[in-house]
Amino acid sequence: MTAPDQHAALLARIEDKRDDLIALTQDLIRIPTLNPPGDCYRDICDYLDRRLSAAGFTTQLIRATGTPGDSDRYPRWNIVARRDGKTAGECVHFNSHTDVVEVGAGWTQDPFGGALEGGRIYGRGACDMKGGLATSIIAAEAFIEEYPDFAGAIEISGTADEESGGYGGVAYLAEQGYFDPARVHHVIIPEPLGHDRICLGHRGGWWAEIETFGEIAHGSMPFLGDCAVRHMGAVLQAFEAELYPAMAQRRTDMPVVPEGARQSTMNINSIHGGQAEQPADFTGLPAHCVPDSCRIVIDRRFLVEEPLEAVRGEVTALLDGLKADRPNFDYALRELNAVLPSMTDKEAPVVQTVTAAIQDVLGRMPDYVASPGTYDQKHIDRIGRLKNCIAYGPGILELAHKPDEYIDVCDMMDSAKVMALSLTATLLA
Repeated sequence: MTAPDQHAALLARIEDKRDDLIALTQDLIRIPTLNPPGDCYRDICDYLDRRLSAAGFTTQLIRATGTPGDSDRYPRWNIVARRDGKTAGECVHFNSHTDVVEVGAGWTQDPFGGALEGGRIYGRGACDMKGGLATSIIAAEAFIEEYPDFAGAIEISGTADEESGGYGGVAYLAEQGYFDPARVHHVIIPEPLGHDRICLGHRGGWWAEIETFGEIAHGSMPFLGDCAVRHMGAVLQAFEAELYPAMAQRRTDMPVVPEGARQSTMNINSIHGGQAEQPADFTGLPAHCVPDSCRIVIDRRFLVEEPLEAVRGEVTALLDGLKADRPNFDYALRELNAVLPSMTDKEAPVVQTVTAAIQDVLGRMPDYVASPGTYDQKHIDRIGRLKNCIAYGPGILELAHKPDEYIDVCDMMDSAKVMALSLTATLLA
């Protein structure tokens, strides 16, 4: 008998929870947990506390005091819920971040309305990743209802700040021992990589601010000053002529999706030079000044084959070359953050368990992929020292951070079944 035949009652129970899954996802979307600045973190933790306590979980609300962004106005709240089985065994942990990015322009739906149309639930965070969080809760609740005498433990966490690095969420919890391999054995992160794909890891990231300097002077006599924006233009031109072509030639053996992310990439996140922008209601004209400072923030994503020191050194060498060749050129470089690539072995227990469940539910082997961007696996790996971790969840990766973001209900239902069957394989003696 296949697993679905053996666990038909469990899968039928999940089918019966379809409306509950929709309502739960809508409720989560309607809590506007925008990051930055970190709105409503306590509200969503309180909601999850009520929900999971009612299902028999023991819950902890944990503030990541002192982490980046944490303040009395915007405290970084997290929840960890645990349901122990009747006997000892391994622990399966589902980790989802609760924060969402800014809304942005271009929406035709209410970004915090959670509208259900055509089998899709719309809203900021629908796929990234409140739909995945709701799916893991439904899967766990159905499993517990069907197999109350299971062995081991199930944990569900809702964590802060993944969209800004995860330091007020999973990183903090890992530092406190919540992902110690002695207490947690399998981690599934329901990021939106697709209901038929298993994400083994992610590329690395290096973020830095570069500032060029000049000298202020009257705009009618720029020759008496030194334009920092022009100096930054030389930096950008050097990137175009040297760095971007070099990155385009590098390819990785990591199964990164989409295809364009299998090479090294860099994004210019922002550029600021000269006078600050005035408020929208300002009706005056700008003053006439040569800018004495210009800053950019770069977002460099690198491959497992690229050492971090080489990534840093490549940019520094380019800037030093300009300093040697360009009159009056000077710069400052400030590293903002660095994350190493992370990859779980394809033969790891959690990979094999979820692979078998996808085969049973969907009738085919999953694709094994890696993420173009980092997510909280980096902290579970590097700080928690727990390697048995994957991302698996419903949703289309390319919809993340886009207008009219949505999650497909059928995909969530399939993923809930996969998650529930994964629990049976791990926690049923």
